[in-house]
Amino acid sequence: MSRYSKKNGIPDRWLDYKAVGKRLHGTRFIAFKVPLKQSLNQQVPRSDVFGPWELLDTLKKENQELGLIIDLTFTERYYKLQDLPESLLFLKIFTAGHEVPSDGTILSFKRAVRRFLHDNADNDKLIGVHCTHGLNRTGYLICRYLIDVDGMEPKEAVELFNSSRGHAIERQNYLEDLQGGPKRSNEGIEEPEKEPQRGCAAHRPSYTSLESRDDRRPRFSDSRYHRSFPPPSLHRPSHDGLLPDPPLLPPPPFLRPPMGAHFHPYRWAAPYPNRQWSRPPLSAESRSRYTPPEPEWSPDPHLLEDRRRRPPPPLLPPYSPHWTNQVNSFDGPEEEWAGPKMRHHYRHTHRVNGYDQY
Repeated sequence: MSRYSKKNGIPDRWLDYKAVGKRLHGTRFIAFKVPLKQSLNQQVPRSDVFGPWELLDTLKKENQELGLIIDLTFTERYYKLQDLPESLLFLKIFTAGHEVPSDGTILSFKRAVRRFLHDNADNDKLIGVHCTHGLNRTGYLICRYLIDVDGMEPKEAVELFNSSRGHAIERQNYLEDLQGGPKRSNEGIEEPEKEPQRGCAAHRPSYTSLESRDDRRPRFSDSRYHRSFPPPSLHRPSHDGLLPDPPLLPPPPFLRPPMGAHFHPYRWAAPYPNRQWSRPPLSAESRSRYTPPEPEWSPDPHLLEDRRRRPPPPLLPPYSPHWTNQVNSFDGPEEEWAGPKMRHHYRHTHRVNGYDQY
């Protein structure tokens, strides 16, 4: 039983079947399971990836060329026309599963095959037929064409399909209808019905399988944002080649040091170089009258360097021991200050329900 299901988009038991069978001897038919689009193939191991391009690769190894794909699935979620190579023709025939196809579905299949054989009589291109697993609906309609149109015996047609596909038809109701049911009429088989469409994909997609993503070690990317960590090359060996080492991002604009200055991550620096805020040059007359102001701090070069790199400390208010709401100045003796002003401060700052509390 496959560990994939419809919950993540992979058809149920899809991995349990061979991707492509062999060409049915003496016919143009070849059966295969449904190829998946790129987003679904990324959910399976790399060795099990099977899409339209892998289908062409498999047939190329057998010196076979595919001309038409007949899709018998009852959904369009596995792939679309945009996923097929431009060299392929595509025809969709919605066919419900688990039940014997209707006479209208059988006639549509016969018309599509008949028209392709007529248009490609001068070549040997194949007709690829698939349902979900490329087995039951696919086997029934191929055998039905061989029985009704080519006049093959039912038992011979079923055995030919089973040996070519590599799996035997599983649905008992399909087998009973093929071997004991009536033949379907071929009336109207030469009439055109649906025009096949050509694929739209010009380039092969690149897949990243689930296994390769699980095997990758987590990337160390903290050095991009946290400068307290060393770069990846200092604490671990280089990666195994699956992904290149990510480049270090430049520091944010507000942390970029001035041109030519050494950057330190924990030391404050002005956001712009000091020379951008310098005064304009003085004229000769102004320079003769100009007297440089006395430095507020010591002219020690180390202190001047600190002054350029960090803001000056804030000015603190003058210290006063008077704990009062009055101004911090008093010229009288301490006895005159302490009593009435403290009582005044107490009276006006302690009220309960609008009344003064003594």
